[in-house]
Amino acid sequence: MKTAVLSDTHNLLRPEAAEIIKECDAVIHGGDICSLKILENIKAVMKPGAPLFAVRGNCDGNLGEELPLKLEFELWGVRFFLVHNKKDIPRDVSTDIVIFGHSHKYYEEIKDNRLWLNPGSCGRRRFSLPVTMAVLNIEDGKFSAEKIELSGETAVKAPQEDLLKNIQGIMKYMEKGESIETICKKLRLKADFAEEIARIMVTHPGVDAKGIMNKIEVNERNRR
Repeated sequence: MKTAVLSDTHNLLRPEAAEIIKECDAVIHGGDICSLKILENIKAVMKPGAPLFAVRGNCDGNLGEELPLKLEFELWGVRFFLVHNKKDIPRDVSTDIVIFGHSHKYYEEIKDNRLWLNPGSCGRRRFSLPVTMAVLNIEDGKFSAEKIELSGETAVKAPQEDLLKNIQGIMKYMEKGESIETICKKLRLKADFAEEIARIMVTHPGVDAKGIMNKIEVNERNRR
């Protein structure tokens, strides 16, 4: 039996991910869904009667009590523990598989006869991190994980001077109190790029545009 494992879709269900989900017998989502519409889209492409397990991530506050923070369940004789952030896994966890997300980085390790799995992110690309998910193959209580790397969005290289100009523009409008949505429309930038700049400004008070540029990986052009 095949189980699609994904996380951190951030309001985006890629067609590639949907095609993989169609072929699986269950789906597990590690949080940061950002919209119930994404869960509806996942259910729409799943096999009839296939179960869906999902937890709430740190960006899912708008989902209220629709999703649990942690979930423990059994699937085809294999016990699972599911949570968004690895730090929230209890020390005495005793399941066969532990699944988490949050970091956007794929991680797979067998430790103490237990599979620890972070499928990475198959939602919006974060810097140069690959767009990934996983497929679990379960048969007679035995299991194995397969890393799936999706093509993701086409990255367009940008000169550093263009990136610096965009950062300066974002900073200027933010200082004027403009919203991220308004800034993106004015500068024709992607929301995830502007949000990242905003986060750096908040976490590093007094940082200038060049300082911000040094804190992000210059390998994608985030212009629309």
